[in-house]
Amino acid sequence: TRLRYREWGESAPGRPDLLLLHGFGNSLQSFRELAPRLAPHAHVIAIDMAGYGLSDKPVAFDYHNGPQAKLLIAAAHQLGLRHVVYVGHSLGGAVALQAAVYDTDAGGLVLLNPGIISTGVPKVVQVTLPPLPRLSAKLFGSREFRSDFLKKSYVDPQLVTPAVIDEVMLGARAEGYMAGMTSLMQQYSEGEEVRLAARVKVPTLIPWGNEDRNKPRSEADALQQLIAGSKLVRFDGAGHYVHEEAAAGVAVAITDWLSEVDPAR
Repeated sequence: TRLRYREWGESAPGRPDLLLLHGFGNSLQSFRELAPRLAPHAHVIAIDMAGYGLSDKPVAFDYHNGPQAKLLIAAAHQLGLRHVVYVGHSLGGAVALQAAVYDTDAGGLVLLNPGIISTGVPKVVQVTLPPLPRLSAKLFGSREFRSDFLKKSYVDPQLVTPAVIDEVMLGARAEGYMAGMTSLMQQYSEGEEVRLAARVKVPTLIPWGNEDRNKPRSEADALQQLIAGSKLVRFDGAGHYVHEEAAAGVAVAITDWLSEVDPAR
């Protein structure tokens, strides 16, 4: 399975390795604001998960969070990353939590308004009986739908520019999109990460956008309680895409936290 990735910063002794995981229906473009801000302090790789962006979209593939996490662990190791800090947004946060649990070499975990206690995935996607998965795949292949859907997740919808949508829609134009995305949509599940949260043993940071329309502020507190020793940092004026709407502040929070926990040791 081929996975697309982009790289910022240098790999060097003493510099932490970060692997950035995007949310549902998105791609590594979601980290266009955050990754360059982290690069002076870390070696950063953002990756398209299988089924998304320009990564492969195999039909005969288990798209549940656990298998996705294990594929990304293998990718991280193949790229030579050590003591990886898994950084996940939304659905990617759930996958990142699993990766941090199952990767015995993991160095840390950063959760950006993650889909752990509640997923934030549209209700139509949560129904896996035919023909809805194919209809959902077609819906997410619509530029108009994706634009409207994204804008509803931002405090400032003007951040969703035509250029952003161009990047988001690359996945829907890629080879095998309909068949692969239909298979992915048939495999929706939720809730496993709540049980796994107690098994997270690595340092954990939770940057949280307080204006998330699909997640109450209390969810951030509940998540912090689920993961022992985790640190919660709140950002007013930012919604579900906290790493885009408060990119500078989130970058500072992550780099300050990295200096405290030193995952590259």
